[in-house]
Amino acid sequence: MTERSATLNILKFVKIVSFSLLLVILAFFVAATVRTLTFDVNAGLQLAHWEKTNNIASDINQHQREELLSNFRDAIRIPTVSTTETQLNTTALREFDGLLRKAFPTVFSSHLVQHEVVANYSHLFWVPGSDLALVPYMLLAHIDVVPAEERDGWEAPPFSAKEIDGFIYGRGTIDNKQSVMGILQALEYLLIRGYSPRRGFFIGLGHDEEVSGFQGAMNIVRVLKKKGVQLAFVLDEGLAVLDGVISGLQGPAALIGISEKGLATVKLSVSKAPGHSSMPPSESSIGILAGAVKRLEDNPMPRLFGEGPERGTFEHLAHKFKLPLKFVMSNMWLFSPLLGRVMERRPDTNAFVRTTTAITMFNSGVKVNILPSQAEAYVNLRIHSAQSLQEVLELIQSTVGDERVKMELVDGFDPLPVSSYDETSFGFQIIKKTVLDQFPQVTVAPGICIGNTDSRHYTDLAKDIYRFAPTWFRPGDAQSVLANEGAVLVELNLLSITIVHQTVVTICPFHHGVYCRLAPANFSLFLPGRKRTISEDMLQQLWLWPHSFLHTVLD
Repeated sequence: MTERSATLNILKFVKIVSFSLLLVILAFFVAATVRTLTFDVNAGLQLAHWEKTNNIASDINQHQREELLSNFRDAIRIPTVSTTETQLNTTALREFDGLLRKAFPTVFSSHLVQHEVVANYSHLFWVPGSDLALVPYMLLAHIDVVPAEERDGWEAPPFSAKEIDGFIYGRGTIDNKQSVMGILQALEYLLIRGYSPRRGFFIGLGHDEEVSGFQGAMNIVRVLKKKGVQLAFVLDEGLAVLDGVISGLQGPAALIGISEKGLATVKLSVSKAPGHSSMPPSESSIGILAGAVKRLEDNPMPRLFGEGPERGTFEHLAHKFKLPLKFVMSNMWLFSPLLGRVMERRPDTNAFVRTTTAITMFNSGVKVNILPSQAEAYVNLRIHSAQSLQEVLELIQSTVGDERVKMELVDGFDPLPVSSYDETSFGFQIIKKTVLDQFPQVTVAPGICIGNTDSRHYTDLAKDIYRFAPTWFRPGDAQSVLANEGAVLVELNLLSITIVHQTVVTICPFHHGVYCRLAPANFSLFLPGRKRTISEDMLQQLWLWPHSFLHTVLD
């Protein structure tokens, strides 16, 4: 009888637990469903007093159109190449200085604009506002480009600015001379029309961003610090408009970068006595180091998807997905672990799941019959926003787990702070409003840059730093890119949620009526000459972007 009673009690307990579990699951499902149906990241947003609805007319005549296109082509033709921190084409940088002064005479002669050359080749502009109570902001761009050779697969010489089938080819058409020329062109036209801002602003043009900005951006920051400058926000290159790129998303999305992943370059080395291949030891320096490298690849950094800014990206885009994806994206609090497991299966989306580990160099040996005394490998890591540099170094050490392998940090820094992007965020909402004014069909969302920009040097001057350029990305040519596909990361620093683009097609955002196309992304990319069809309305919208932004934020 006692045994029967015990069995009944166990069954009763199991029923209670099962029923409770069912209720919990039901509660989660109801909560998720309600959130899916009601979740709106734009709820509560109001037109603030600083938002303008009427802009200065931005129409340009045929002469101006030809002039600005000519200036842009001239900018592309100057090979302002940065190879290393000490190898800069200073002759080209001086030539580019002359081009800016010739192309934008009003900017350089206006009593309103204060200009100074920093570190010999970078430029700092200050346009004071009439209301000194308003905190200024800053626009950034960079003059230099990465190396390019015609033999690397370009359809046209990389510094020719040649137009083929409606596209301008050349290094810098996207990274980043379109921003340099666009910002100054917009300011030039506004000054000519007698425009004077209420809110002051700075323009910083660095000359060595491609090699970390230690001379240009860092010295501009030093100048501003000496002046006691604090900024409302900073806007640099970074993310873009993705059209048809994010699978399942209805319509294009404009992603505004609110942070950047951190970086670590780590050197691993093993030293052993040299020897001859006829009498090899049980383990060589190469074998020991190869084992360490293999352990790093076999044991990736922990999955952190949903613990960083990427969560905000999906939540802002959720309403543009159809069910069941809308249900998943609206409830990242519940589905982040599941989504992370799915995304880690592909290299391009795995970059948003964790700190990535890439073995980029392995050096050892000088002769086929000599056992080398030294073996070294370099590991490049892009650090997730939820981790620190120190945490990553400790994980590398524990994963390698071999005292014979020496670890040395060559270079590194923590992930950049996450900038605000809610309804009270002045900078984010200004950029968002300007984007929607010019591209009303897009959805705006925060994003994370997996590459790095000059803006990382400005964290002491501004709490909010944003990374966006109105470049329009579409899929379609990836299969035609046959070489060096990872180099797109170096050239663009524009990667966001899902697909690494090997083929990038864009309208030049600051030049009305002509497309710009990036040919090889870095040393050896080939892009077919297929022409994209883009409406005149879209061309006009792209031209309006810098003009509208300056007028909206400053007036």
